[in-house]
Amino acid sequence: MSIKKVPLEDMDWDDLRIFLAVMRTETLSQAAKRLKLDHSTVCRRVAQLELCLGGSLFQRHRTGLKPTELASSILENADAVETAVLAMRESLSGTNQEPAGSVRIAMMEGIASLYLSRRLTPFLKKYPKIKLELVTSAQILNINRREAEIFISFFEPSGRNLHCQRVGQIALNLYGAENYFAEYGEPQSIQELAQHQFTSYIDDLIQIDAVRWLDDIVVNPQISFYSNSMLAQMAAAASGAGLALLPRFAVEKEDTLRPILENQAVVRRDLWLSVHHDLEFSNRIKATLQFLKNLLISDQPYLNGSK
Repeated sequence: MSIKKVPLEDMDWDDLRIFLAVMRTETLSQAAKRLKLDHSTVCRRVAQLELCLGGSLFQRHRTGLKPTELASSILENADAVETAVLAMRESLSGTNQEPAGSVRIAMMEGIASLYLSRRLTPFLKKYPKIKLELVTSAQILNINRREAEIFISFFEPSGRNLHCQRVGQIALNLYGAENYFAEYGEPQSIQELAQHQFTSYIDDLIQIDAVRWLDDIVVNPQISFYSNSMLAQMAAAASGAGLALLPRFAVEKEDTLRPILENQAVVRRDLWLSVHHDLEFSNRIKATLQFLKNLLISDQPYLNGSK
């Protein structure tokens, strides 16, 4: 059934902001939470926009709301409106104003919890008005949906309107615990790894192929412990459950683990810093990006295992 159309002149531009939030979260409740509005308000505003456009914007599915052709057709223009508003806000705030506001940075759990979180104090002292939010996920976060503003990844993200920069590499080495070596022996070559046990990611939960790093050194590895958490894999390896492929920063404070086959079993991944181009000129985003870029580049000898 078609929706009776009312004049486009009656459109409330703020309804586009609500529309974008629903598009990005795919649920009314999550959109309401993100916008800090009542669920009923979000429903009413979406319905109001549909009346102006003369058609349905979303269809209900078991997994959430799916955009209709009409929704997809106005997405680019709605994005452009949001971009213009953000640009105006930055322009009016003045280029000399102290950076302020929240910045959400997304990355995988290991590098967030075991590396970056330990190195943020200088930034927080320099920019006390910036509130950092670290989002850890084993999945690909969509910057275009504003799930995060900055993304640190082991691969170059794809998507429109992204500014991606390679800022170095990260190296991973094999680690094991003494009680594991006492029971199974210590491998002396790459070839011997086929006879050993490992901790690794749960295969059907992997959305980022870059973390299949164990496959780079062992064909069909024998996995004794699975987890979508690097911290859990490391803890299992420290208890003797198996060998683990880990970056150096992960074992900084884990004395139980020691490296093996250091010059043979090494896996490297590129490090990418990404941001939506609409945001990269924001004072708060620029300050955060510059800090992250300087940190990752200056730490390269440590991160890539060259020193």
